Amino acid sequence: MGAGVALFDYDNDGDLDVFLVQGGALPSEAAAPRSKAPTSRLFRNDLVVGADGRRTLRFTDVTEAAGVGLRGYGMGAAVGDYDNDGYQDLLVTSFGSLTLFHNNGNGTFADVTKQAGLSDAGWSTSAAFFDYDRDGALDLFVAHYVDFTTAANKQCNDPAGARDYCSPRAYRPVPARLFRNDGRGRFVDASAAAGITKAYGAGLGVAVGDYNGDGWLDVYVANDGTPNQLWINRHDGTFADDGLLSGAALNTTGTPEGSMGIASGDFDLDGDEDLFVTNIVRETSVLYVNDGRGNFDDARARSGLGALTAAFTGFGTDWIDYDNDGWPDLFVANGAVNIVEALRGQPSPYRMRNQLFRNTGARRFEETSAAAGPAFARAEIGRGAAFGDVDNDGAVDIVVTNNNGPVRLLLNRAGAANHWLQIRLDQPRSNRFAIGSRVGVERAGRPTLWRRVRTDGSYLSASDVRLPRAIVS
Repeated sequence: MGAGVALFDYDNDGDLDVFLVQGGALPSEAAAPRSKAPTSRLFRNDLVVGADGRRTLRFTDVTEAAGVGLRGYGMGAAVGDYDNDGYQDLLVTSFGSLTLFHNNGNGTFADVTKQAGLSDAGWSTSAAFFDYDRDGALDLFVAHYVDFTTAANKQCNDPAGARDYCSPRAYRPVPARLFRNDGRGRFVDASAAAGITKAYGAGLGVAVGDYNGDGWLDVYVANDGTPNQLWINRHDGTFADDGLLSGAALNTTGTPEGSMGIASGDFDLDGDEDLFVTNIVRETSVLYVNDGRGNFDDARARSGLGALTAAFTGFGTDWIDYDNDGWPDLFVANGAVNIVEALRGQPSPYRMRNQLFRNTGARRFEETSAAAGPAFARAEIGRGAAFGDVDNDGAVDIVVTNNNGPVRLLLNRAGAANHWLQIRLDQPRSNRFAIGSRVGVERAGRPTLWRRVRTDGSYLSASDVRLPRAIVS
């Protein structure tokens, strides 16, 4: 499955720190004592900017001092200031549990899961903090994968009879969960009352946006092998799954795909939020173009992205204006899931290179991976991806996690030469970092750039709350 990454400024010193979720053996399968298993890691960014503007990056492992060294079958990370104290808090999803770390504001975190009323023994994956009821307190949406237990583990084989990973279709899909923040530091399970438990799916990716343009935040869920869901906010504390009616649940043949990661944003600068969803090899990833009213058109073919992604299995992704020309480009972290074919030497590589696509401005994309540097020629098993300006030079950087491989920090050297504007909203009375707000940058003679303040999206990961993507070119 892989694990996610979070890019956030936990110590409020102005630069982005890195939290890496650690995978591991399932609890009943652990061969070694849990005390010896690897933990999730937090790396503090000790960026130094010289008088000449030269930037020196150095990261210090502060896991033990910060108190965030989780063990177990870790999955994803979500970031948000749920108690509005000015410091971003951290949620970690995993197989069998949720963990909420409260940021104490002094470089340390406290596990407040029980005190906050959070309890989840399922297989939680991606999560998102957002204010769905507009009360000023950040609520929490948590996607779940399937109803799996080690006791009921099934044996699945490939067509040749060799044992392989099971498809999610081998297990029962489960509903997501919605936790309402009561404004006093506790969460209340509102899943059933909100209607979230009415639909089931093998959830992997979560993105929040106002997809039908009514001013209320909705939730899109990428489900692996089951129809994707578009939870439309009905303004009364409830949601309705409009995935099928909106055209964003299935492919053009009416078939669900192996959806993993999500990029949500206005790629064509027409003022609404579009969706890009990564899928498994040979399915092709899909671009859903929004008509502004929450109806989506599958544009993978005419955008060029279908053919360009057909040979890859995509996971972490986001819209990033890597060259600061004002048009949102696209990054995808790739890596296969079925290892048996690769071990046999069949033409289905397990390790894959990542991809970078340039937005031409005409609702089409061209791949620029070959010109993006040696990092894009390296074949690995990419999974999580988080996005943000790590060295504060005005260009969006990327942190990518790999299965059984090193984390990669991709520093952007393409966009720093152009003009740029970085925005971080602050509203002391509620929702301190203004997550869910929409920012517009007007430009003479060119379309307005609309960007959503968010940390969600991608695959199992959390990105910078600042808006380095609000570019003035």
